[in-house]
Amino acid sequence: MWEKGTGDLEEELMSTDSIDSYIHDNEGYFFERSITEALEELYERKSVSKALLARQSGMSEVYLHQVFSGRRNPSRDRLLCLCIGLEATLEETQRLLKLSAYAQLYPRSRRDAIIAYGILHHMELHAINDKLFAENERTLC
Repeated sequence: MWEKGTGDLEEELMSTDSIDSYIHDNEGYFFERSITEALEELYERKSVSKALLARQSGMSEVYLHQVFSGRRNPSRDRLLCLCIGLEATLEETQRLLKLSAYAQLYPRSRRDAIIAYGILHHMELHAINDKLFAENERTLC
């Protein structure tokens, strides 16, 4: 089966007369995984307890439990904090942002560049926040 890229889907969406037929014809191309499932999969590959993850991510264990149970959806910044706490790669982080329908880290944004650098170099959350603060950028979590 021919795989449709995002550009192909966008062109088709722009030219369709019926959203119903677009949805029916492209059912197999929509995201199926939830952010909860993707986070759980990443968590299972890392060797960290949820208590340690909460500390490394700068959030309470209660909030973390709510995210992993699907009762709360993290904001973009909180998702980035979770990625940092999980020591996710930049690629994993970008994938989770995209899956959550958040903007991916953009290297032309000073704030995003600092965060991406921190992720690439496995910096702890407090060190990334210190650099953001020093550059007069909004800190994470």
